[in-house]
Formats: sequence, C-alpha cells, structure tokens
Amino acid sequence: MKDTPFFLVLDGIDGCGSSTHSKLLKGYLESNGFKVYLTQEPSNSEIGKLLREFLKDSNIPPTTDALMFAADRDLHWNEIKKKLYEGMIVISDRYLESSIIYQSLSSEDISMEWVKTINIFAGKPDLTIILDVDPEISLARKPDQELEKFEDIAFLEKVRSLYLSRAKEEGYHVVNSDDVIEVVQEIIQKLVMEKIKNRHKKNK
Repeated sequence: MKDTPFFLVLDGIDGCGSSTHSKLLKGYLESNGFKVYLTQEPSNSEIGKLLREFLKDSNIPPTTDALMFAADRDLHWNEIKKKLYEGMIVISDRYLESSIIYQSLSSEDISMEWVKTINIFAGKPDLTIILDVDPEISLARKPDQELEKFEDIAFLEKVRSLYLSRAKEEGYHVVNSDDVIEVVQEIIQKLVMEKIKNRHKKNK
C-alpha cells in the first residue's frame, strides 16, 4: 500500500487553510511510511511565478488570468504524473477547481465550460476535498498587504456558494475548516486514509 500512487487536492476559498492542512497532511502521511510530494497552484514554474504577480494586478484581464492558469497547470500536471509514476502520494494545494470557480465568476465573458476546455489536458485527482469557511473568517486570517484582487467579502461569498454547489454535483468531500486546526486535520486524515486503502484494494 505504501507505493500506491494517489493524487489528492485540498481546495476552497482564499484563507480556507488549504496550505496549512496540506503541510500537516504531508507530515502525517510521511510519518505513516508513505512517500509524499507536496505541491501547489500557482506552481513554482516561471509561469506560476509570473501568475502570482498578475494576481495582485487588477488591470490584468480575467481571460489572461484563466489562460495563464491553464498553461501553468499543463506544466504542473506533467510534473505530478512523474511523481505518481514513482508511486508517490501527491498533495496539491489547489488545482483545477479553483480555476473553474474563480475565473468563471470573475467575468461574464468566461464560462465554466470554457475553463474546462482550456484545461482539457489536466489529469483528474483521485480525491478532492473542499475546505469550507465563512469569508469573513478567511479574510481575517490574511494580512491586508497579502490580499489578492479576488479577495473581498462579496466576491468570496459567491465563490463559496459555487464551491459548495460544485462539490454536491461532483461528489467532492466538504470539510468545515472553521474548527480548531487539529480537529479539521484529523477529519482530513481519516478521509484520505480511507480513500488510499480503497484504492489499494482495487489495484490488487
């Protein structure tokens, strides 16, 4: 079971705790003998680095953001595939769902179907967990100077609503991340371990 490749994503609105819980989950899985690769989006590629700057610039068109995310993700997925081939568990802090939701809500010119189309080469995770949190709580977790152009209460309310709607449609697991970090992490760990065990049984 230790060499069973598995790709999981933690996603949700800004400030949901995906980065914190991704790191904690990596430590937990490694302590249980698994080989783990932790990554994030935007990735650490040159496109990803440029994208981080664009996310702070409100003058960049939403369509440009969406296309750059897709390009970064294409590179990112190829890196993920290599790690999965090596039998690793890959944890991604955000992935395609972020683009589908944020980009489709950022402009009337962008549909969810178009975002899916430009990301057609991105592989599907084995497990997606949506961390749900009240936008007022999530924004309070971030210093003002670190806020990106998508981060205001009204917009994040729409984002949260669409995340929950998409989770219901796609069968994603939703975990309330308002609670104490240790409690939330324990729920995530149980979910992940159950899915990994089930995946291992199927591969036997």
